[in-house]
Amino acid sequence: MATTDFDRTRLTRVSPARSLRLGDLTITHVPDGLARLRPRGWLAGTTEADWAANADHVDEDGFLAAGIGALLVERGDRALLIDTGFGPESFPDDPANPLLGIIRGGDLVNSLRALGREPHQIEAVALTHLHGDHLGWSWGTEPGSDTPPFAHAPHFVAASEWARRDLAVASGVPEERLAAFAPLVHPTDDGTEIFPGVRLSLSSGHTAGHATYTITAGPHRLLAFGDAMHAPIQVTHPDWACGIDHDRVESEKSRRLLIEELSRPDTIGYGAHFADVVFGRAERLADGRFTWVPVV
Repeated sequence: MATTDFDRTRLTRVSPARSLRLGDLTITHVPDGLARLRPRGWLAGTTEADWAANADHVDEDGFLAAGIGALLVERGDRALLIDTGFGPESFPDDPANPLLGIIRGGDLVNSLRALGREPHQIEAVALTHLHGDHLGWSWGTEPGSDTPPFAHAPHFVAASEWARRDLAVASGVPEERLAAFAPLVHPTDDGTEIFPGVRLSLSSGHTAGHATYTITAGPHRLLAFGDAMHAPIQVTHPDWACGIDHDRVESEKSRRLLIEELSRPDTIGYGAHFADVVFGRAERLADGRFTWVPVV
């Protein structure tokens, strides 16, 4: 679990499949696609000066590179998938959109197969929240099929998130997409173990019932924190809120608590949108703030 040297070029590209071992678990980032985020729109309240001071976090066109994907948790023959990506669709850059440029998905199922897992081998799905880039293959289908690839698997969702799925609809998720997997949903309470060694914990703010999944193996743990943070720069600047956060006060509170947890020597974080540094930990700087350091 030692940290690697920080290759700054990784901040401006999205991650391929990356794996690590945590005790008897294999944990893998499974790519589905990408999004290009407009930094001043996505991280609301930031300024040109903020990004001039952090220019290594944006690509040559001025975007934040954000991967889209899922986290595969394997224990022997058993497998859990946390989130299901954006699904089989894409949208081109719209210069009038203040938040993002291009966004596309569609790779997740083939990425799983490249790792040796067919969709039917996924025992369960756990969703961090009900935004479209985290539930795409819960409703989407492959060419030639009329059934989503994980339609056999229970879908764990925080009970408070599922109870306010109207907010997801208001944010742009079509009702029919939620209806496609609604029969599979298991509304889940804070602290519930959903898979051996995997527990749901609430980290509200980005959405009303946003969840983090704590994965424990022996003395080590990994926190899959969904959209509690979108970019590594937020580890240093937890006051930089996402422009679509449901409650910015709560989201900042959740980030600060999360960063403290990620600074523990026994803890790794998984940030699905964290460019090509999806696995890492928070390390304290001399000024008392933190920075994100990748571990694979």
